[in-house]
Amino acid sequence: MTAYAVLALSPRVVTGKAPMVYEFGGKKQNLDIPAMIILVVLCASWGLQQVAIKIASQGVSPILQSGIRSIGATVLVAMWMLIRREPMFAMDGTLWWGIAAGTLFAVEFLLIYLGLGFTNASRAVIFLYMSPFVVALGAQLFIPGESLRLMQVVGLCSAFTGIVVAFYESMYLPTSRMLVGDAMLAVAAVLWGATTVLIKASPLAGIASSKTLLYQLAVSALVLPVASIAAGEAGVVSLEPLIVASLVYQVVWIATITYLAWFLLLRYYPASRLASFTFLTPIFGVLAGGFLLDEPITKSLLLALALVGTGIYMVNQSKV
Repeated sequence: MTAYAVLALSPRVVTGKAPMVYEFGGKKQNLDIPAMIILVVLCASWGLQQVAIKIASQGVSPILQSGIRSIGATVLVAMWMLIRREPMFAMDGTLWWGIAAGTLFAVEFLLIYLGLGFTNASRAVIFLYMSPFVVALGAQLFIPGESLRLMQVVGLCSAFTGIVVAFYESMYLPTSRMLVGDAMLAVAAVLWGATTVLIKASPLAGIASSKTLLYQLAVSALVLPVASIAAGEAGVVSLEPLIVASLVYQVVWIATITYLAWFLLLRYYPASRLASFTFLTPIFGVLAGGFLLDEPITKSLLLALALVGTGIYMVNQSKV
């Protein structure tokens, strides 16, 4: 599926003398069916990315892997903008906002990969997916018209409970080393949410979604390889076909196509309602691990999926 296919799932095409652009018909307060379909595809893709990262980590160090992803996607998004004749260097007053968003994005991923060296992946998921609560709070404070009602707050709690149920076995008494990793993932969650709120509440909300993404990819493409060297990673130790395929999947599909689609959605729909769908990502990740890596799929996972689904439904109700 190409970038055109992903973006064509929902928007209408507007043509004229200006370059072709995609529109969702103006700002919306509620998610519609096409947006929900795209979100499910995105979350499934991001869940499968967890498997791709595990595979690629056999030959490429984690932080460098993330840096390679950002470098490759920076090139592809720049090419996308050139093809569509979107200005990359227009003086639109967003430079420093873009650098700020890119810095948050880069540090978030740096903390995620560093934190995974101190704590286990299951614990990391629970702390990382506090992010939608950060988005909800930030929306209340900084984004006009995006406050959540009681039912929607309960929905967020239900979805988060589903994540805890899915990964509860990992929540044993932590060591001091695990607490360091947990803290890194908690800060990463705050940065993830803060990035979403910053984009939605700043002038970045008024520019092309591709330029918003380019800011983040370009900054992280500079920061993450340097961080990999500073962390003393082994770097690239093997490039077997499956490892290369995993990297290509991350660069082309995840960091380019799905991120373009996400920022396009973020431009037109409420941030907190979009964020609620991200609770599906770790569930899809576990399901992908079960089908592709023969990891167990338990009854608690099915209960978690029900809780997450219920929570998403509640968050996206327009009335109390």
